[in-house]
Amino acid sequence: MVDLRSPRFLFLCAFQFLVLVQIQVSCYQYKVGDLDAWGIPTSANPQVYTYWSKYNTLKIWDSLLFLYPPSQDSVIQVTRENYNSCNLTDPILYMNNGNSLFNITTYGDFYFTSGVPGHCQKNQKLHISVPGNGSASAYSPSYGPGSLPDTAPSYPTVFGSIPLPPSSSPTNRFSILLSFIIGSAIWAIIM
Repeated sequence: MVDLRSPRFLFLCAFQFLVLVQIQVSCYQYKVGDLDAWGIPTSANPQVYTYWSKYNTLKIWDSLLFLYPPSQDSVIQVTRENYNSCNLTDPILYMNNGNSLFNITTYGDFYFTSGVPGHCQKNQKLHISVPGNGSASAYSPSYGPGSLPDTAPSYPTVFGSIPLPPSSSPTNRFSILLSFIIGSAIWAIIM
């Protein structure tokens, strides 16, 4: 019989828990626009949200971070109709603290725009789609994904390169299985 209070057993449980936690954490926080803050696209980078949308794959439990000066802007989640017509009335969600976080908790389409009148018409809006398989596509106004170049725009990096999040792939599931097998083998050896 296994003594559940033995140091070996407790160590093994803690080790397995830590390994599984490290492997299971696969949600990410994405800053909308990457190096650019949430704002009206500039003439130097008029497709900033389009590029951002194309080169980020979103899934359930990821989150979107909108950074902006709270005295000058806001973010609202709107319906598809209000997104297409830039109608700011009756938003689904209103965020205005300058450090707004939107957690993706369900599948479907999500539409965002600035809550400041006139900003939506200047293409400060974003559409993301999270399909049932967990991967997502995101689109920004006026530009379809087919009209974009195959390379992302290059940004100067002050603090080094920006790491890309790992994709959720069969390799990740294999890592979970492998950690379970290793943990079980250690369990069998110790007990």
